[in-house]
Amino acid sequence: MVDHYVGVLGIAEAMGVTRHAVHKWRSRYPAGSEHPFPEPDVEIDGTPGWSPGRLEDMMRWRDGLPGRGAGGGRPTAARQDYFRAAAARGLDREEATRALANFAAEFPEMSEPELYAWIIERLEY
Repeated sequence: MVDHYVGVLGIAEAMGVTRHAVHKWRSRYPAGSEHPFPEPDVEIDGTPGWSPGRLEDMMRWRDGLPGRGAGGGRPTAARQDYFRAAAARGLDREEATRALANFAAEFPEMSEPELYAWIIERLEY
């Protein structure tokens, strides 16, 4: 059986940022810093990999970046729309964030904004 991991590009796409941003976070927030970026679960020939189930942890990590303000800063318009649609269906923010992380792990080829639109479309039914 083959284990699947998410690399820097997969994390970037799930979070709706560039892979450069993920590389920058890893260098700015190393292990031992006040807000360390989550350590990879595996490394192959110098390439890090994380378990897809850790995407939610990474989103929480990003929301807690220093300088983002209480509550993780102001979310993008697409993220705000997603949380409104989720709330209209009875999901609280934590449940909506967990659902987003699960879908991001299931569909790594979709960016975060694409996931928002896809999930909102299905929530409106």
